[in-house]
Amino acid sequence: MEHSTASRRSFLTLAGLAPLAVWGLTACGTSGPGGNSGGAGSASIWSLTGAPGETIRTATVDAFNKSNPDNQIKLTLFQNDAFKTKIKTAIGAGEAPTMIYGWGGGGLKTYVEAGQVVDLTAWLEENPQVKDRLFPSAFGAATVDGKIYALPNETVAPIIFFYNKELFAKAGAQPPKTWDELMALTKTFNDLGIAPISLAGQSRWTSMMWLEFVFDRVGGPELFNNIFAGKDNAWSDPSALEALTKIQELVAANGFIKGFSSITADSNADQALLYTGKAAMMLHGAWTYGSMKNDGGDFVPNGNLGWFDFPTVDGGKGDLKNTVGNPGQYMSISAKASAEEQATAKKYFAEGLLTPAEVTSWIESGAVPIVTGIEDQLAATDAKEFLTYVYTTAKDAPNFQQSWDQALSPTAAEALLNNIDQLFIKSITPEQFASNMNATLGQ
Repeated sequence: MEHSTASRRSFLTLAGLAPLAVWGLTACGTSGPGGNSGGAGSASIWSLTGAPGETIRTATVDAFNKSNPDNQIKLTLFQNDAFKTKIKTAIGAGEAPTMIYGWGGGGLKTYVEAGQVVDLTAWLEENPQVKDRLFPSAFGAATVDGKIYALPNETVAPIIFFYNKELFAKAGAQPPKTWDELMALTKTFNDLGIAPISLAGQSRWTSMMWLEFVFDRVGGPELFNNIFAGKDNAWSDPSALEALTKIQELVAANGFIKGFSSITADSNADQALLYTGKAAMMLHGAWTYGSMKNDGGDFVPNGNLGWFDFPTVDGGKGDLKNTVGNPGQYMSISAKASAEEQATAKKYFAEGLLTPAEVTSWIESGAVPIVTGIEDQLAATDAKEFLTYVYTTAKDAPNFQQSWDQALSPTAAEALLNNIDQLFIKSITPEQFASNMNATLGQ
């Protein structure tokens, strides 16, 4: 589901680089508002206004059109909310764009079940050069029932475990490698009068990130995959109950800053707690690096911000390299488009998306494109250590779990966020949480 926090979608706003706006809603079309106005091989793209996405997408389409006079693409720009309304209306009226942009997961699954998008599996097998250059981990949210219905594109934003190096040095501590070490650190920092972990609990999706990682570390990817597939009582799996219990044990140990349930992510107050030394750690999106660099004074420039992999759980099934967050953005082809229009879309997928020029533009804006082989370009930026970590984390992840509120249906996602809120303030038990969420399976 969409959040009001624009930076969740935009990733980084690095100091000294072009400021970012939300770019995460590009779509393409052949009919309906802004639709087809060319020949049989024409298609159209709907995209969002705002830098840098508007500039990058415009340049990409212009370059494609210049090189393909017989396969023209028309670009129409919309503001964020207007796009969301228009795309839903167009799809519902059978006038879907040729290429449909989204975040994969639950939204894509809905399109697949309604027969609205083309199965790209065979085409990608016939054109391995298209798929092989992209992060393998990005294809999970593009896959429904073992088939690929969307092409990942644009940029990646995993969830990162940040820490304040100064506070760790003061405590004589090292970043935790296991859950038990993390629990021990809660006492270490509380004894020093420092909050162990900053959390903007009022925003709810920030708390969700904790569940995403703990579920993975305890039960492995299959734990949430069963939930996504609607398996009966999947939320009551013993591994799920163990993960939920661990979260409440962390809350009970005062792992999170006092009053976390009244702190919001929109205000960046959770980030300020980390860089002002009020809290030692914070689990948050990669996009927060930019705002901490901009707003945190000397904190980032002086090298006081660190990051580490989410700890393992003793006896757990999850791989240390598994990650969660936003594995990319996704573009599908409308099943209503003509054969000629679909051919143009596939040609654009193969030749127009994530060209070398586009990749360079994303990097210059402070983002990490989902393309392999860009190590040298990232190393040339002023945030090379962090961007390289993000790149490696995303590229090498055996499993990149898409944010749950994007992977699930809107109905299930809202129920999830409500129950997470209650879980973290301990007004419901893990068993009650599981029972409440089991009722949403299949919705």
